[in-house]
Order: sequence, then C-alpha cells, then structure tokens
Amino acid sequence: RWKEQPVLGGHISSPGCLFVSLSSRFNWSELTPLGLWGRTLGLQTENSQFLLEGMPFRIFGGSVHYFRVPREYWEDRMLKMKACGLNTLTTYVPWNLHEKERGKFDFSRNLDLRAFLSLAAKNGLWVILRPGPYICSEWDLGGLPSWLLQDPEMQLRTTYRGFTEAVDAYFDHLMRIVVPLQARGPIIAVQVENEYGSYAKDPNYMTYVKMALLKRGIVELLMTSDNKNGLSFGLVEGALATVNFQKLEPGLLKYLDTVQRDQPKMVMEYWTGWFDNWGGPHYVFDADEMVTTVASVLKTGASINLYMFHGGTNFGFMNGAVEADEYKSDVTSYDYDAVLTEAGDYTSKFFKLRQLFSVIIGHPLPLPPMIESKASYGAILLHQYITLWDVLSSLLQPIKSEFPVNMENLHLNDSTGQSFGYVLYETVIFGGGQLHTRNHVRDRAQVFVNTVYVGELDYNTVELFIPEGQGFRQLKLLVENRGRVNYGLALNEQRKGLIGDVFLNKTPLRNFKIYSLEMKPAFMKSLQRVSGWSSVPDYFVGPAFFRGRLWIEQQPQDTFLKLQGWEKGVVFVNGQNLGRYWKIGPQETLYLPGPWLKKGDNEIVIFEERTAGRIIQSVDIPYLGRTQYVD
Repeated sequence: RWKEQPVLGGHISSPGCLFVSLSSRFNWSELTPLGLWGRTLGLQTENSQFLLEGMPFRIFGGSVHYFRVPREYWEDRMLKMKACGLNTLTTYVPWNLHEKERGKFDFSRNLDLRAFLSLAAKNGLWVILRPGPYICSEWDLGGLPSWLLQDPEMQLRTTYRGFTEAVDAYFDHLMRIVVPLQARGPIIAVQVENEYGSYAKDPNYMTYVKMALLKRGIVELLMTSDNKNGLSFGLVEGALATVNFQKLEPGLLKYLDTVQRDQPKMVMEYWTGWFDNWGGPHYVFDADEMVTTVASVLKTGASINLYMFHGGTNFGFMNGAVEADEYKSDVTSYDYDAVLTEAGDYTSKFFKLRQLFSVIIGHPLPLPPMIESKASYGAILLHQYITLWDVLSSLLQPIKSEFPVNMENLHLNDSTGQSFGYVLYETVIFGGGQLHTRNHVRDRAQVFVNTVYVGELDYNTVELFIPEGQGFRQLKLLVENRGRVNYGLALNEQRKGLIGDVFLNKTPLRNFKIYSLEMKPAFMKSLQRVSGWSSVPDYFVGPAFFRGRLWIEQQPQDTFLKLQGWEKGVVFVNGQNLGRYWKIGPQETLYLPGPWLKKGDNEIVIFEERTAGRIIQSVDIPYLGRTQYVD
C-alpha cells in the first residue's frame, strides 16, 4: 500500500479539518478506531492537510508512556485525554525494557504494548507510535539497551553492523505486535527514529530505519520529529517532517515549508513543561503561556501533540541524564509539570486546554473522570537493618578480575552484563596515599577502607587521600550508575562502573573482587530471608538495607513517601523499585501507586548509602521542590 500512495500516507489519524479561526468547528466524533475498523486508506496527506479515510482530519494528540504509568491506571489516563478534547495518543517504545537481556523479550504485565494500544482503540484514541529504536525521553541511554555497549567499537544510531543486527532482531519481534494494530487497530502513523537531526552521524541511517519498518509490514504514514535546528538533518524521503518546540518563534511553522512543500504542519512535541535534574529546581511552565501558544499553533491549521499530557514516573533505575557542561542525572519523578500530575490528577493546564479544544470540536466533550483520593498513612518505622557488608557474604558471589571491569562487561545475566544499580569493587592495599581515578568513575563512588568511609569520587572529585594504616587492608569502591545520558553526541561513551584504571600513588590497582548490586526482584526477595537483620540503633551510617511495615486496613490508595532525614538511596515497596531519592533535591517525595499496595501488611525496604533516618512519612501531597519557571 505504501507504493500506491501518491503523496504520503498509509493510514491516517488526526483530529479533523482545518479551520482558520478558533471559532471554526468540525465534528470528527465518528472518526474513531472502532468506527473505521479495517480501513483501507489510513492517514494520508493531501494539499497541506491530513485525510483519514479520505475525510479531513487534524491530530490533537497527547503523550502518555505506558512504561511510566501503572497498568491499572492506563485507562484512567486515556479517559482524561478524551475529556480534554484529544483524539490521538502518542507513546514511545523502550527497547531497554522489552529486551533487558539480548534475545529475551518481555511484553507482559506493565510492558504489554498490545494491551495498551488495544485499550487506546477501545477508548476512541488513535495512536502515533514512536518505536525508536532510540527514543530520548529522559530515559536511560534514550531507551537503547546497555548491553550494546559491550562492544568496544559500538557506534549507536548508525549503520554499524553490530547495531543494525541488534535492531533487526528487536524489530523482528516488536513489529509482529505492531503490524496487526494498523488497519485493524488504532495506529495511524509511525515515527522513524527520533530527533536524528540533532545526532546525524550517519547519512544512511534514517533510510535504514525507514526500510526496517517498511520491510516488516508498516504501512501507515511515516513521520520524523526534530527541533528546528535539527529539522533539515533528520529528514528521510517518504516521511512527513514534524517539529518540536516550547516557544513559538516567528516563522517557525512556516520554516517547515522550506524542507517539504504542500504538506500538513504537525508539532510532534509541544513541550507542556520540562524535566528536572538532581541538585536543580523543579521546573514549571506557565499555564496561560502554554495555552496561548497551543491556540496560536491551532490557528495556523496545524496539528499538535502535547508532550507530555501525563509524564508519570521513572520507576526503578530508568532515569536518564544530560551532559552539556557537566553530567546531571534526572530525578525519579517525570511529573514534567504536564497537563496531568505525576499521579494523574488534573492541573489548571487541563481545564484551560479543555476549554480551548471544546471551542474547536463540534460535539460535547466527555465529563472528566473523578480523581482518585490520595492517602496519608502517617509515619512508618524502619525497625530493622542489615549492612551491605553482611549481605555480600550471604547473597553475592564476586567476580574475580585482575583489572577493573565496567558494569556492562561483567559476565552476568547470560553474558548480557549489568545494566543498572551499583557495583562494588574490592581490592587489597598496603599503606595509604593518594587515590586518583583519572576520571574513570561512572558516576559516583563511595570509598571505604575495610568498612570505614573515607570519601566520595565523581566527575568533579577525582582524587582522595587514603589514610595510612598497618598491614594489608581492603579498599572498597561502591560505584553507582546514576543514569545514562539520553541525548546528545556522547551516547557511545555511556559505560558505567569503573571504566578504566584507578591509581594509588600512581600505581594502578589490580586483583579485584567485583560484586554486582543490580537489586533485581530475585535479589530483593532473597534479602527478606537472609539472617543478620538487627534492630536499628539510634544513629547508623550506611551503606545498609532497612526494612519496615506499612499496615493498611482499607482499599489501598496512592500515596507519597517523604524521606526527611535520609540522605541518598532507593526505596522498594512489596518488591517494586519506586526509584531514587537524594537529599539535594529538588524532589522530596516518591510516588507510590495504590495498586502496588495491598490490604494488610506491606513491606518497605530502603537501601541507604549513608545517613539513615528512623522513619519515613506517607503523605497525601507530593513535594517536587522549589519551583523555577522555564525561560
């Protein structure tokens, strides 16, 4: 069907018609996935407008990522999209979750892409799918699996053979799920890669990705997505170029005409807010300015996708990072100051946008669903602890290596290496002196002599004095992967742990015992049964695991955990990794979804790197930190 389309297209999805002013109306209520089941034309472009099954259409979209939202809440978020006036959902597909280990695919439970897309169709939402393989998205390595970096010559996002072979194997599996959901499903467009114009290392790469999609049965309209500066470098023949921005510069949409003539204009990412980094502020974007810009875009007749409509959460260790002037990792919350909050509640942006879209759409909008109440379960006592050192001997077998080995190249997980978490490097030293990393620590190391804390090493601190002592002593470096950079030109340099030699008095250290601390569910389960748990003293310094219980009498509700008095670590509830906390902020509460709790007894385990509190607080209001408006 691709070759038969005269302009661009395959299947088409977009909220109807072109109107010159906001008072113009167009009723596209009949243009729904179930109403057009088995359609033959799809979304096409003709004379600067979208057509869906031959009828004028415009895309009013919003981004919701299934992997950032508990499955039990998928439908709630979709109903809220409909109530806001949107007709299209966009989502990325994270390769590094679906293929955590090479050749082992997971599309189950919260990663059930087929179920998510089918639910969108049921709720009257079209889908623009963004399968990558690279997705950016403030997500670890932009969604690329870290095991790709086992190859020292790896060239990500190019036609390097080691990369394309891995993509082909992944797409073989992914497209078997996606392809049937085109004509007989909600998918109306598929994006080719993501913001490649800002990377642009291989002129043949975008054609490779396009053909990888087409050869596997993608027939819907293809799109690309770039910011203004990358727009002309991210094009590929046969795909509609779309643009990403937050501030509408004069002439920005007209600039699209310089790269493609007589095509509909589409803003693939209109940034409704912004993401946060540890140590910075919580960014917010003015609601009135946002709605004014959306209205300005719509007045031009363009289609738009709100990135994000609902951000959700970077659960676990999945947050990304930026590396411009310096490395900064992203926080656990992906609230994004979006249209819905991290927990899915309405904001002023929702009601202002609903009012705007209601003027455009020629039929009444559904009533917004009731919001779920939040619970404050009060103080939770962490009554027991076990040190990391006690856990090592009980649960973990070290890897022995003459040289330090980076996380990805450890012989673990069927030779796939370690992707996330911590690695402990242990060796024997005689005497003290100057410890120097040569900037080989990725990303942050706590240093211990025997079990005594000496200091920290990171990108800014590369030297540390080791006190003198008698005889042979153990030097331990507990290295945390804080998140791989997800955007920019440094993707190939995202190996973690110790990525090279570390020196004591200019002599490289050798003969390591290396312990992997990925903190997977199996490890957390075995931690429950290990002996050595003790009552928590009045003052204790980690690294250690702490545990306590939360008893719930009624049906569990969403809540937020506040870790005042704790320094830095990770929280697990009933085995689910909620993500990281860090006292430097801005984020001060972790979102705990109600579906992850149960009536009765709930186990809470905290891995604290340094200073532990005795209690945590369950509160009903999040606190994401001091705010700063996006410039």
